[in-house]
Amino acid sequence: MAVKNKNDFIFLSITLALVLVGFFILASASLGLAAQPGKNSYSILIKQVVLGIGLGSLLLFLTSKINYKKWEKIAFPLFLFSFFLTLLTLVPNIGLEYGGAKSWLPVGPFTFQPSELLKFSFVVYLAAWLSKKRKEIPGFKTGLLPFLVIVGLAGAALVFQPDIGTLGIICITASVMFFLAGGKYTQIGLLLIIGLIALSFLALTNDHAMKRFTTFLDSTKDIQGADYQINQAKIAIGSGGLWGKGFGEGLSKFNHLPRPIEDSIFAVAAEEFGFVGAVFLILLFLAFFWRALHIALKAPDGFGRLLASGIAILIIVQSFINMFTTVGLVPLTGLPLIFISQGGSALAVALAEVGILLNISKNSR
Repeated sequence: MAVKNKNDFIFLSITLALVLVGFFILASASLGLAAQPGKNSYSILIKQVVLGIGLGSLLLFLTSKINYKKWEKIAFPLFLFSFFLTLLTLVPNIGLEYGGAKSWLPVGPFTFQPSELLKFSFVVYLAAWLSKKRKEIPGFKTGLLPFLVIVGLAGAALVFQPDIGTLGIICITASVMFFLAGGKYTQIGLLLIIGLIALSFLALTNDHAMKRFTTFLDSTKDIQGADYQINQAKIAIGSGGLWGKGFGEGLSKFNHLPRPIEDSIFAVAAEEFGFVGAVFLILLFLAFFWRALHIALKAPDGFGRLLASGIAILIIVQSFINMFTTVGLVPLTGLPLIFISQGGSALAVALAEVGILLNISKNSR
């Protein structure tokens, strides 16, 4: 039986710690922009505070007050809205391109990445659909086939940008949620095969994705070109040693490491805080995941369990893929490190998701 509890203070504290640590890491990483003509590190921090922390905190407060069951009622229209918003980035003279992907929309002086909302709405809709179809999940026609259609619909909006990294995150999250809802091992194996075939096809038909994949296989062929970012990231991490060079003392962010405030920010953190600091950051994310799963296990119904699990998986998978790309364990994806990298829309949506988890914890068994 669900009872009214207080917000999960431990989970909220871990989240606040990640946001605070992230702000200081971003503040240091953005110092490298001061050395570039026409760039201003203060504007980066102001946008992060206003759009990410400020708006995100407001959304966290609001979503923590909304009964999580109401998300089930608006799951499908929310998913459709975010889907069409993501498609809007492909319209000429509307969508903005950066880093090889047309993934942003202008919103006054800021930019918004609709795929962040798409990821969230997809998890909400999938949790709602899986909780209703739980008995039918093991079947092919009633479970796996419609599941593939749902994932394919979300993926279609990302393929044309192209945003292969976000597509991968959605596929991994969806597959784990499908398994938790009652999917069979044979179905998961089939999903893995389909996913590998699809990603291989996308890599072969997209030059940008192919370059990242070949760099992953051998990062020594084009050190001054396609392999430059991963090699500079490894140099930055290695130069940090055990204890790091100290806050603000890293050199890689000054005209050496590409995108130090975005997908390479973990390398900046490792250089300045060393192996110990990098492990501490990883442990913070693991603590976040552990507490989120704790909330999921105590959720009063199937929708709450799947929603909490989906949000936890979504955030932790993206975060670890970002860190894995930095050390060369997986191909570069361009995905930001949640709570740490520049990206107001990513941080705001993540904090809104945290609010939903807090509401689930208030209604836990």
